[in-house]
Amino acid sequence: MTDHKNFRSQVWIGGVGVGGDVSEVENFYNGATVFVTGGTGFVGKALVEKLLRSCQGLNTIYLLVRPKRGKEVQCRFEELLKNPVFDRIRSSADSDNLFSKVVCVAGDVSDPELGLSAEDKQRLCSEVTVVFHSAATVKFNESLRTAVTLNTLGTLRVIELCRSMAKLKAMIHVSTAYSNADKTIIEELVYKPPGDPDLVINCCQKMSEDDLRHMGQRLQGKHPNTYTVTKAMAEWVVAERADEIPAAIVRPSIVTAAWKEPFEGWVDNISGITGIMMEIGRGTIRSIVCDQKLRVDIIPVDILVNTLITSAWHTASFRQNAVRVYNCTSGALNPLRWEELGGLTQYHSLTVPSKYIQWYPGFSFRTNRMVHRLIEILFHFVPAFILDIVLRLTGSKPMMLNIYRRFKMAARTGEFFALHQWDFISNNIRELNRDFTSNDRVTFPVDITQVVWDSYVKDYVYGIRKFVLKDPPSTIPIGLSKLQKFYWMHRMAQCLFVGVMIHIIKSK
Repeated sequence: MTDHKNFRSQVWIGGVGVGGDVSEVENFYNGATVFVTGGTGFVGKALVEKLLRSCQGLNTIYLLVRPKRGKEVQCRFEELLKNPVFDRIRSSADSDNLFSKVVCVAGDVSDPELGLSAEDKQRLCSEVTVVFHSAATVKFNESLRTAVTLNTLGTLRVIELCRSMAKLKAMIHVSTAYSNADKTIIEELVYKPPGDPDLVINCCQKMSEDDLRHMGQRLQGKHPNTYTVTKAMAEWVVAERADEIPAAIVRPSIVTAAWKEPFEGWVDNISGITGIMMEIGRGTIRSIVCDQKLRVDIIPVDILVNTLITSAWHTASFRQNAVRVYNCTSGALNPLRWEELGGLTQYHSLTVPSKYIQWYPGFSFRTNRMVHRLIEILFHFVPAFILDIVLRLTGSKPMMLNIYRRFKMAARTGEFFALHQWDFISNNIRELNRDFTSNDRVTFPVDITQVVWDSYVKDYVYGIRKFVLKDPPSTIPIGLSKLQKFYWMHRMAQCLFVGVMIHIIKSK
């Protein structure tokens, strides 16, 4: 381990603090050429933004972009650079120069050789020094064929490309802390997957969908879905096939809104916990299947991004024979329980209610599925059904039942993670943090113990309001007014319900 001196100054001149403390991470990226897969995703956007803003000495960031939903590659790339995640860069005097470093490369991890043209492949192989592979499908209900193609075979194809990169210093594979969800204690090592990746890939290319479905059920075993199974196999591919290149695996737990960067509470999707928090705040979720006494392991996206960026430096600077694994998690270092997260979400939602609030917020965690289903029908399905009728009568397009079904599916696919708890060993994250210079700890913080959950959830709730619902601060008075009305309506509904129940009991 290196011995670094500590200096107070955090002002930078060419990668060196005024006080003399060298930024080893920034120097590592000076003159670097980076290749990113999955750069249009939630984590990918934040990664590209942080690299541009904090590692300004790098030469180029190549982004692998594929057509999607009828949009061509160039259109998706232009939309990406307009995203609010880059607003800090856009406001800087050097924005044009920084954005010019981002280059779009057409391709797809589901295609042979990543779908790269001969020219693009040659350019990547001759220039790239660092690779971040974050492209994957994160859908829990994906078919085995699709999940294997994107998560496992896609990783194999990226590694094959990396083998041809003459200047490669580090390849970072973004996995998940739940790749070994069939275990309860997860160490920072690669475990043997439930199936041989080569055999499973071969079966997915030749077998029918029905045969694959049966095979997938056997393969899944104690895993909750195809996502965790295929990510486990992808890790094994990295461990077995990337032995000749400097590679590492970063395993984040549940990735959530930004802690500090690029903005406090920044988030741009409603998947997983974010969607549930949003609907808690809007009053549309009344019951969640969850053991509230268990830990919820969340990791802010900027902590993950800093871990990715610095783990590349760490991998290149402290080379090991085996692939190093970083468990990027919070449970062991800064624990948070479901009941705390739920309580904080509801509390802060009441302080800055959105104008899109649908009812007075109030929900319960429960493990009794029968009671949950009853509550779900009475307070989720029936209100959505009635609201859709009102929308039809007023000439608007009904949408509440579709929203209800979408969040019902999201909640069910996440139930496994809300009813189980894991112990993640995070020694390599600690070592990474110790090997930093003091200035690198400030620029690229990876220490989850610095996060205060109360203030973080407050910023998270506000971020959902601002970045997802697109609800500006000026509408807070409207939200508060609607909240007060819904409060009294909620109380009246409760009284009516109690009255009906008493009447039913007396009539018997």
